[in-house]
Amino acid sequence: MAKAIVIVESPTKVKTINKILGVKFKVVSSMGHLIDLPKSTLGVDLENNFEPKFIAVRSKSKYLTKLKKDIKSAKEIYVATDPDREGEAIGWNLINHIGEGKKIYRVTFQEITKSAVLKAFENPREFDTKKIDAQTGRRILDRIVGYKISPLLWKKVGSRLSAGRVQSVALRIIVMREQKILDFIPNEYWSITADLKKEGQEGVLTAALERINKEKIELSSKQQTDTAVEGIEKEKFIVSKMTQREIKRKAGPPLITSTMQQEAFNKLRFNANKTMMTAQRLYEGVDLGDGETVGLITYMRTDSVNISKEALASLRDFIKDQYGEKYLPEEPNKYKSKKSAQEAHEAIRPSDVNRRPKDLQKFLEPEQYKLYQLIWNRFVGSQMVNAVYQSKKMEMMAGPYRFGASGSTLIFDGYLTVDIEYKEEEKKVDFSHYQQGDVLDLVKVDPVQHFTKPPPRFSDASLVKALEEDGIGRPSTYASIISTLVLRNYVTRNRGYLFPTELGILICDLLVEYFARIMDIGFTAEMEEKLDLVEEGKLKYPSLLAEFYKPFKEELDHAEATIVKTENFVDQKCPECDRQMVIKWGRRGKFLSCSGFPDCRHSESFTTGIKCPQEDCDGELVTRKNKRGMTFYGCSKYPKCTHVSNELPKEENESVS
Repeated sequence: MAKAIVIVESPTKVKTINKILGVKFKVVSSMGHLIDLPKSTLGVDLENNFEPKFIAVRSKSKYLTKLKKDIKSAKEIYVATDPDREGEAIGWNLINHIGEGKKIYRVTFQEITKSAVLKAFENPREFDTKKIDAQTGRRILDRIVGYKISPLLWKKVGSRLSAGRVQSVALRIIVMREQKILDFIPNEYWSITADLKKEGQEGVLTAALERINKEKIELSSKQQTDTAVEGIEKEKFIVSKMTQREIKRKAGPPLITSTMQQEAFNKLRFNANKTMMTAQRLYEGVDLGDGETVGLITYMRTDSVNISKEALASLRDFIKDQYGEKYLPEEPNKYKSKKSAQEAHEAIRPSDVNRRPKDLQKFLEPEQYKLYQLIWNRFVGSQMVNAVYQSKKMEMMAGPYRFGASGSTLIFDGYLTVDIEYKEEEKKVDFSHYQQGDVLDLVKVDPVQHFTKPPPRFSDASLVKALEEDGIGRPSTYASIISTLVLRNYVTRNRGYLFPTELGILICDLLVEYFARIMDIGFTAEMEEKLDLVEEGKLKYPSLLAEFYKPFKEELDHAEATIVKTENFVDQKCPECDRQMVIKWGRRGKFLSCSGFPDCRHSESFTTGIKCPQEDCDGELVTRKNKRGMTFYGCSKYPKCTHVSNELPKEENESVS
């Protein structure tokens, strides 16, 4: 009897799912997209209701051939691609290509565990055509923007450059932040603290000036500050008020894609791409030492904070058993997903809360362990009671000058019991020796000059947060947006922060000038909302595309008629043909090229002007970028000289900076 075929996306899932389903099934992998729009042409009929032309991906033909062979004798095909829009579309396009005459079933599961997989196969469903339409609409929209604008960049700036609908808006956000930093003018301000001592009491108490004559302090110059200090030194300090109160701190919701990426950067220094790759491995399965490969977390591309009833019940039992009833709220904590979230999805959580991080550490790679611990801690903490702090405040009056000192002490850890970093939240100050009416001696007054700082550059975490808040992209796109910008050399990473390159700024300015609507953050967010309406069945994607394309075509025609290629000549002759050299742009940045191209193909990298330190080499160091967008320095004589370094020679580095 022919086995039923199960199609998954990733080959790493095959063994795990095959073992769960048993001998009646054969699990095979599609290796992602096997059917897609053509690479060499637009692949969209703009005159015929935006009909897409999906074809077999040429570079993956061997996988498609094998898949056809696998399903030839099968009567039933179960499509178990990922449970999001893209997974739905991948499966649908594939089945339309190779599934004729077969019984087709769609199955999805949020976690790769025996119970979840078997339950999904007991309850197969039909394909969700609304999800497919939403993904198709997004794919066509992105294809039109990319394939229509990129040739204009080649014409104006340089070859092999490209533009993307969502990535270009993310680039604009980064460039706008950079411009704010460059335009920033620091403002001077001062703060004043006083060291105070109570007679007979050891140690001093440091208090900060808060108000003068009941007005909030605004000390913007040394002259103002000196006047205040002079006045303070003449006054007697008296404790005027003592207050204390309890502050309850509520647990945060379980992680979703965006918050996982933010937490992983802030706590683990993982960039978005590393976070998603590590999470993918945890989701697809890890060998726990007994030959069993188990998916340790639920699906990691989600914007929903929902938890299944079964997982919630198991978690509450776990908290009660491991931590005691005092850590368990009477009713489960409730969290609300944002409006656009897909409510059928779950938050990112452990597939089994009883698998504690410390018990799995020996089976996991260091990155996997750290991320699993982050996910596990957040999930368990989300259903615990509040943490409680005792906050104390003491106010002192010195004539018209009001000073304050405050502190907090954790009196019940609550959900923070699973977070080893909670003690950092405490600021313990012992006020037990003070009471209202005490007279304090002034030990010293300490004025400190400050300057306002520009906004920080984006990290992966803060950019993901900005994209989410602005409604740009969706959970499955955040990491790819950033990695694409780095790959195109529009952005570089420096110590975890994103810097727009000269090329990135040039591309952004050009797109804003000619395609203001596409580069508008509000418009891009509106398009995301309309794609959500397609998934909800409230809008047809051809109507969405028609509404978009008419004004886009007008912008495109204007740009094509207006943009003129400019040549930036430099005072240097080509060593091969003696023609003038020009500055050109490519995917790796700026370079020098012979103006006689393509007849003469001589080109050179821009150098730092610093000699290569390698002995017997007359080359100079050239700034280069690796795939992660990190800067390094290589010899201009490569491959003859293979010298590379992460930093310039110390003396030169100091002179350059």
